[in-house]
Amino acid sequence: MVIKGKIHSFGNDVNTDDIIPAVYLDTTEPSELAKHCMAGIDPTFPGRVVSGEIMVANKNFGCGSSREHAPIAIKACGIACVVAASFARIFYRNAINIGLPIVVCPEAATEATDGDVLEVDTAQGTVKNLTTDKTYTTAPFPEFMQRLIAAGGLMEYVKEKMRRQMCIK
Repeated sequence: MVIKGKIHSFGNDVNTDDIIPAVYLDTTEPSELAKHCMAGIDPTFPGRVVSGEIMVANKNFGCGSSREHAPIAIKACGIACVVAASFARIFYRNAINIGLPIVVCPEAATEATDGDVLEVDTAQGTVKNLTTDKTYTTAPFPEFMQRLIAAGGLMEYVKEKMRRQMCIK
């Protein structure tokens, strides 16, 4: 999967309450969560995102609670991928489970600046900053994770697998 887009950059230790403050957790509706994405840091963020753009952050992105609302808000807001120096473990798992590609690439994350354009190839394990003409390497997504993300997340992957199995029998 190749994702190309302008970036929105954030710093270290962006926690799940920054991503989607607890006051907005009275819903699980993605479109409602999207309206408040990053409200703990920048309430204007959802209005500035163009679908397909990329979020970049430094260390420990998604720390805090285990709320799945955070990656749902990011994805529903239109962000196609998150690149960071490191992710909180539970956020990483939640993001993959809902079909949001996230890439650990410390060099790309720390060197990119707001407005740069990145091209992320999850299958090849590359992050190219098209603005600075620099290419970084990262671990490519395993084939299974690529299929899971392409399906739209774990639940959609399982539903599709069940549909295929029922047609075979």
